[in-house]
Amino acid sequence: MPRSRSRTFKLCGGRFSAAGVAWFRSLVFVVVLGLAATAVGAGWLAHFAFTTVDVPVASRVFDVDQGMGLRQVANRLESDGVVSSARGFVALSRLLGKSGQLKAGSYEVDERVAPITVLGKLERGEFAQGQVRFLEGWTYRQIRNVLQAHPMVRNETEGWSDREILERLGIAEAHPEGLFFPDTYWFAAGTSDLVILQQAYRRMQAVLGKLWESRARGLPFSSPYEALVLASIVEKETGHPDERELVAAVFVNRLKRGMRLQADPTIVYGLGDGFEGRLRRHHLQTDQPYNTYTRYGLPPTPIALPGAAAIAATLNPANSPALYFVSRNDGTHVFSQTLVEHNRAVNKYQRSR
Repeated sequence: MPRSRSRTFKLCGGRFSAAGVAWFRSLVFVVVLGLAATAVGAGWLAHFAFTTVDVPVASRVFDVDQGMGLRQVANRLESDGVVSSARGFVALSRLLGKSGQLKAGSYEVDERVAPITVLGKLERGEFAQGQVRFLEGWTYRQIRNVLQAHPMVRNETEGWSDREILERLGIAEAHPEGLFFPDTYWFAAGTSDLVILQQAYRRMQAVLGKLWESRARGLPFSSPYEALVLASIVEKETGHPDERELVAAVFVNRLKRGMRLQADPTIVYGLGDGFEGRLRRHHLQTDQPYNTYTRYGLPPTPIALPGAAAIAATLNPANSPALYFVSRNDGTHVFSQTLVEHNRAVNKYQRSR
């Protein structure tokens, strides 16, 4: 039988068997398919990168925890509805060379956002700002509790004593009460509570220093700190703006005359957790460092955070001879110069209740 001959072909000056031609055709097909897939993939990735999604309200502030890898971040973003595809976000991050540059922190996005925008925020570390507000009349314990409970604050001072905190802040006073200005403070997520306390302390020093320079003459204070102590009492005695200067005048007048301040809020502060919501006669008669019914002069420390208005009123009290005041039970007070007038007001507004 005659031998069969394998078919050969000339291609680009060379000779190929039929099998070789088939292999070559397959290679061309794979390359073309790869290029097409790449083009399709690139097109999809470009579409993914710039197409915005509707972000749920609850997910517009999200956290990237320390130590999270790219896939973990992408999965969280997809599950939270910040991006439409975790795989797409991973691919986009790697294509742009950003996969190892995502920074941990708390971030905020708009109601509609594109993955390319989210990636940029994570790369640049555009952290969401947190805020904390310290209110006039709060105690130091209250601001510490608020800082410890805030999800964006790093509790560096957890377990520290008051003395340790004051030393780290470079504060010479032995007690932290009243040293931090009541205000709203903005900060980047992950900021230490010590940093926020430092800001509040510096703010108090600035406000107190400025108002001290413009104080009235003849006040019974030997230092700004003493004025701060009385301002904290003024802060707690009335929340009525029109009365602050009068309340301050009563206490300044009593200090000048050597009279006891007899301020109920100081006793409440001294009782601490022992206060059950109502002052009784035995509270007024039981001596303790903050009992201004049994002791003359100012208490040893402020009793709360005084605001700028209370400090200003203390350093520039009303020109009034009043030595007494009693509540009308509506947030305002009756001011009296004599004990007879005061007792009459007490009978009218307190004992008739």
